[in-house]
Amino acid sequence: MNQTPLPFARNPEREFAPTAIQPEKICLVVTSLLIVKFFLMPHIAALSQKHNVTLIVNVDDQELLNSMGLPATVIPLEIKRKFSPWYDLKALWQLICIFRTHRFHLVHSISPKGGLLGMIAAWIAGVPVRIHTFQGEVWVNRHGWWRRILIFMDKVVAASATQLTVVSHSERQFLIDEGIICADKSVVLANGSICGVDVNRFHPDIVVRETVRREVGVSDDSVIILFLGRINRDKGVLDLAESFACIAAKIPNAILLLVGPEEERLLDEVRKICAAYNIRVKNAGYTQHPERYMAAADILCLPSYREGFGLVIIEAAATGVPAVCSRIYGITDAVEDGKTGLLFPAGDVAALTQALLSLIVDPKLRHQMGMAAQARALELFPSQKITEEMLALYDKLLGQR
Repeated sequence: MNQTPLPFARNPEREFAPTAIQPEKICLVVTSLLIVKFFLMPHIAALSQKHNVTLIVNVDDQELLNSMGLPATVIPLEIKRKFSPWYDLKALWQLICIFRTHRFHLVHSISPKGGLLGMIAAWIAGVPVRIHTFQGEVWVNRHGWWRRILIFMDKVVAASATQLTVVSHSERQFLIDEGIICADKSVVLANGSICGVDVNRFHPDIVVRETVRREVGVSDDSVIILFLGRINRDKGVLDLAESFACIAAKIPNAILLLVGPEEERLLDEVRKICAAYNIRVKNAGYTQHPERYMAAADILCLPSYREGFGLVIIEAAATGVPAVCSRIYGITDAVEDGKTGLLFPAGDVAALTQALLSLIVDPKLRHQMGMAAQARALELFPSQKITEEMLALYDKLLGQR
């Protein structure tokens, strides 16, 4: 597929010609501090050992990374996650000015809005190496004119970049089939995901398991179904609530544990759906230590309608927890159906309920799938593999400019 050129195209490959003794100047563009904390810390640590690393992020604290022990520069910039024409144009102009001033050799954008603004600005400023990472498409569940606009934006991002990375093989194929990206301009690092699994952090821990269960008021013989992530509609949280209401009526020791930031005031709806069993629905809110709740869980459930990969699945897998997830692109890379977990058609509450019940009533099957999931996560998705391949890609592209 031939990539459609941008309407204002000119020659963007202007050389910056650094001297051989100078490290390359790398810039990462993201919209959220959460992306940095959960996904980018290992990459930034490794990059900063050989390059000058700058992070542009919507945060006020310029000493943020230094306080975390990472020798990188932070440039605060207000990039709104949602569509905000005035703020978006302002951020675009600021990015162009920053890129022209700092003359980066490589700019890498991670989030959708960061990609749109970052790649256009880097193209206009003549940054020679421009990378964007696709990690799930917000337009998959949209319809009408808004879907068409979002698709066009992704095409602009792809056209503005010189290289694309995608967090799973199934997402990459989806984007190719949809005409968003071309095969020769896109890669998946290692076996997929944005950062892999820190196996020193995510692992079974009986002491933590018992401690967390006491904290949330759950007995040792309870079966915890864990949802961990943003609590919103696209993640299928309401489907899970309906499913749990059916399960709770049959299984007295079943517990639903929700962990993550609430969006769209969805918890009120969850409580209405599970009204008869609210005492068995636990909400732990946002956490910086997801590994604690995974150690306490028996089953991870991700009934999402869209995912680029589903990192939480392999993190739970490394902790020895099997998964019940929707069968969509991205998730199919993280779950080996029937071996490390069970997949069901997205939106099918009856199938979700049956899959969960299969694991709830059979502890031997849970243990078997949990051990298989852990072995697969340790073999295919250790974080150092992703970091090594990212650095190798940077070196290759910087050497070609």
